[in-house]
Amino acid sequence: MKIVFTGGGTGGHFYPIIAVAEKINEIIEERKLINVEMFFFSDQAYDEKALFKENVEFVKINSGKWRRYFSLRNFTDSLKIAKGMFSALWQLYSIYPDIVFSKGGYASLPTVWAARILRIPIFIHESDSRPGRVSLWSARFAKRIAVSYESAIEHFKIEDKGKIAVTGNPIRALIQLPLDKGAREFLNLSDDHPVIFITGGSQGAMAINDVVLDILPQLLERYNVIHQVGKENMEDVKLRSQVVVEKNQDRYKLFDFLNESAMRMVAGVSRLAISRAGSFIFELAIWGTPSIIIPIPEVVSHDQSSNAFAYARTGAAVVIEQENLLSSVLLAEINHLMDNSTLLSEMSAAAKQFARPGAARKIGDELVNIALTHEK
Repeated sequence: MKIVFTGGGTGGHFYPIIAVAEKINEIIEERKLINVEMFFFSDQAYDEKALFKENVEFVKINSGKWRRYFSLRNFTDSLKIAKGMFSALWQLYSIYPDIVFSKGGYASLPTVWAARILRIPIFIHESDSRPGRVSLWSARFAKRIAVSYESAIEHFKIEDKGKIAVTGNPIRALIQLPLDKGAREFLNLSDDHPVIFITGGSQGAMAINDVVLDILPQLLERYNVIHQVGKENMEDVKLRSQVVVEKNQDRYKLFDFLNESAMRMVAGVSRLAISRAGSFIFELAIWGTPSIIIPIPEVVSHDQSSNAFAYARTGAAVVIEQENLLSSVLLAEINHLMDNSTLLSEMSAAAKQFARPGAARKIGDELVNIALTHEK
């Protein structure tokens, strides 16, 4: 049995794939399956250690990104997409898997196109409340469609809605288990001030970082701040934070990237999180962490605003749109929430109710069942 995963570009696409691969390895052990091979087709490996751990082989497939706004790079990237399609066709034909699992996004297009040509079953998962263009196109010939938000179903213009299931978002097993014991020591938090976690996603977000730096002295008077900024932004934020913070610097913990263990520690100690509106919403939900969600502007990403407001309607979060992201607004919202323990408890309960912790297993079971049928 051979399974190909495709997607990538961000951690929001990549780590759900790892979560599903993790469950497939469990299924392999439980069912005593043999000769199972898994591959990841994308333009970058993203996290080679995670792939190695789950016995997934990386196959490089170049692809380009078609932007929603005018850019000369759209013309050059269209050539990359065409080249990637033929590369994916050859690689898929050589492997000839029993199923292709797509997380959508620009990096998945060549592989899904090739799978359709070769009549290989396609299973897609859509994390956003408004599906992306690749997922909408793929849905017309996909065998199964899994979605994280129920509201996503209406966007798929297909006759057979019965092949769509609301599963939630696949999350790695360990990430689902926050660690509070020893977390303050691990994160080098020097006192018992409440903790706020701020992240712009795996790549960081300078729009959020800029506003946070503006109010950092005020935040550190009352809170410990764990700030994940992305590798490309690390040096800039580090230098700027040293300038603006004169005291309480020991309460500011700056990270470019948080691995699985560190993320569990952060989950264990944080009373409030500030985040973009990608797949990280589902990790916050499973932890029961109240949040302030700042979606990427709609002109750049059509899905994040929809995600943010869909999640906020559950009562688990509040939304500040980036055009309204003033330093005074963010500081006032943080203090309002942190001063209201009853509200934070209600938000935490709403988050946990939104979470669907079994998504990876449900998807893994269905992938294996379809693959075994195709193999026969």
